[in-house]
Amino acid sequence: MKISHDFDLTGVTTFHIPVKARIYAEYESIDELRSLLTAPAYAGMSRLHIGGGSNLLFTEDYDGLVMHSAIRQIAIARETGSDVYLKVSAGVNLDSFVEYCIEHNLYGAENLSYIPGEAGASAVQNVGAYGVEAKDLISEVFTIDTATGDEMIFQAEECDYGYRHSIFKTKDFAGRYIVTDVVYRLSREKHFTLDYGPLKELASVDGLTLRDVRNRVIEIRRSKLPEPDRLGSAGSFFKNPVVTIEKYNELKAEYPETPSYPTPDGVKIPAAWLIENTGMKGKSTGGAQVYPRQCLVIVNNGDATAADVVALFGEIREKVAAKFGITLSPEVNIIGKL
Repeated sequence: MKISHDFDLTGVTTFHIPVKARIYAEYESIDELRSLLTAPAYAGMSRLHIGGGSNLLFTEDYDGLVMHSAIRQIAIARETGSDVYLKVSAGVNLDSFVEYCIEHNLYGAENLSYIPGEAGASAVQNVGAYGVEAKDLISEVFTIDTATGDEMIFQAEECDYGYRHSIFKTKDFAGRYIVTDVVYRLSREKHFTLDYGPLKELASVDGLTLRDVRNRVIEIRRSKLPEPDRLGSAGSFFKNPVVTIEKYNELKAEYPETPSYPTPDGVKIPAAWLIENTGMKGKSTGGAQVYPRQCLVIVNNGDATAADVVALFGEIREKVAAKFGITLSPEVNIIGKL
């Protein structure tokens, strides 16, 4: 186990905004995690478990213990017919998991290609792209209860999955349960999800392969989103709002070009469209900027402070609310005072 004091989190978060943690610990076994949770030296200290740091904005130094898993294993848990259940350690890079599926000819995860972050976070955030969400694949989530040190296994139906939501983000569960492993259900049976946007063109490709779909998804993401190692960001900063049918009809009457996607809870409106139509595309505050290629993203142009990002975030919300009567919610987890 590696333990560091006054640790600079810049290198383990994708926004690359300088901030420090009082203690940073990277553990290599579940026993080491349990020892962190019970160590007298950290008793009463604030604790935060992070994954790949790709969905975080620290607004100030973290006066507590930041934990990260260095456990990176993928194994077949079981097989049922054409279904293959993979048990994936929380510390496995999510895109590496997708690549593993491609290499082993397992269908289902290919649309999640090139999403930053780690497997454990996918079970918390319910990440998704191009018509597929983590919840569509998750079978079970293994956790450690920080209050008792006991292992707790949650079946997918117990996780209350919704759009960028899970039970692990709710008041009583956030911080209490640390995800250690995720079991995903893949399939050996050939099938693709190609209903979303640019992927529709692949439906007519003869002999389409998993590699073809993965390559196309990566190509699309690279064309729209900044490379984390070149330009700091936390990916999509905002959730796409879901509004009522009545609200959507109001918008459609005033703005006939309003794009939309039906959902079980109402109508989803692309946040990027809302932001672009307030004139915020490419706008900057200090070193923070609305990314010109994708308005959902706020980037660090090299010298952004957390205050710059928060100010820009606030301005975007105000302008969207004023013009469209919709309040945008952050997809990014903001740690610290706003």
